Amino acid sequence: MNAPAKPTRSPTALIRSDAQALEVATQLAAEFSLEAATRDRERRLPLAELEVFSRSGLWGISVPKAYGGAGVSNVTLAQVIALIAQADGSLGQIPQNHFYALEVLRVNGSDSQQQRFYRLALAGERFGNALAELGTKTALDRNTRLIRDGAGYRLDGRKFYATGALFAQRIPTLAVDDQGIGYLAFAAHDAPGLQVIDDWSGFGQRTTGSGSVLFDQVYVEAEDVLPFQSAFERPTTVGPLAQLLHAAIDTGLARAAYEDALRFVRERSRPWIDSGVDSAREDPLTLKAFGHLAIRLHAAEALLERAGEFVDRAQAEPTAQSVAEASIAVAEARALSTEIALAAGSQLFELAGSQATLAEHNLDRHWRNARTHTLHDPVRWKYHAVGNYYLNDELPPRRGTI
Repeated sequence: MNAPAKPTRSPTALIRSDAQALEVATQLAAEFSLEAATRDRERRLPLAELEVFSRSGLWGISVPKAYGGAGVSNVTLAQVIALIAQADGSLGQIPQNHFYALEVLRVNGSDSQQQRFYRLALAGERFGNALAELGTKTALDRNTRLIRDGAGYRLDGRKFYATGALFAQRIPTLAVDDQGIGYLAFAAHDAPGLQVIDDWSGFGQRTTGSGSVLFDQVYVEAEDVLPFQSAFERPTTVGPLAQLLHAAIDTGLARAAYEDALRFVRERSRPWIDSGVDSAREDPLTLKAFGHLAIRLHAAEALLERAGEFVDRAQAEPTAQSVAEASIAVAEARALSTEIALAAGSQLFELAGSQATLAEHNLDRHWRNARTHTLHDPVRWKYHAVGNYYLNDELPPRRGTI
């Protein structure tokens, strides 16, 4: 079932600056938030919203200026993702692998590949992903094969958790050749033998379309295949950039839960039993709880901005040390964003009271979204990497999960 991903035919805007990117993202977030609860409750795929999103020009903001893009900072990129994720957690996650693929293209693509795929991104095309697999020995192993066929290649295998693939015109796919070396193949969504299956059944992030992708001898041109493994064999920001975007998603989810909790408690008129105050807004325990949430949320947002600055510096001058520093800064942001997203989603119920459980409000989506997305990779290993770095001067491993 490949029908959902039809290329956009409407003109795509060109964003030229960081300030413009943030302005457009703020406007879209206000629009996307209006029906977010309904889309989640009904599992209504955000097809129309994605067209507006990609036509806005935001999906091309990381394209370097030399190739016609805005080349925004990673601070801005993270803020854009956090804004959209606050409005709709699923919409915030869908472009994550698009920007990941553009980063692989930046560090490993040839000039001709960069020119072509950057042009497609600026024209509004969306890149999904087909990276993860089930049944492998470790999460880093891959069974999907890249098989030489004349001047091109064939893809053969099965992927899962392919966020964005259902909505993408191109599906960057991680596959290994006969020597076990990993490559990223930009397969066309409508290529013969390629099937995208909408079988995502997670209880959170319900409309990300994170289903399965099947490749049955799918042909790809040689020019559509990039080296992938080498991006982790030398210092690059592919891994830190991936995790920065995940931290941005969680930070946006946390902010959404926090704002909804504020709104519900402000509108609440019933006084707390035996509290001696007239409303929940005066209850000292409620005030303490909001203070605790606000401090951790502001800390997470500050760490996200700091992490983006580290990634910016590492992109400008990639060395073993600068990339390690970026990885650690991002791991710190990701660890705290995980905790506050879960805490805010959970405490919303305690603070907002029984009204928060009503189906028409669908406020449970905040916790469901956070619980689902924060499982993307184990946060406990981020604490391990951070501690090992500061205590033992041990650089973190180069991979996309730290």
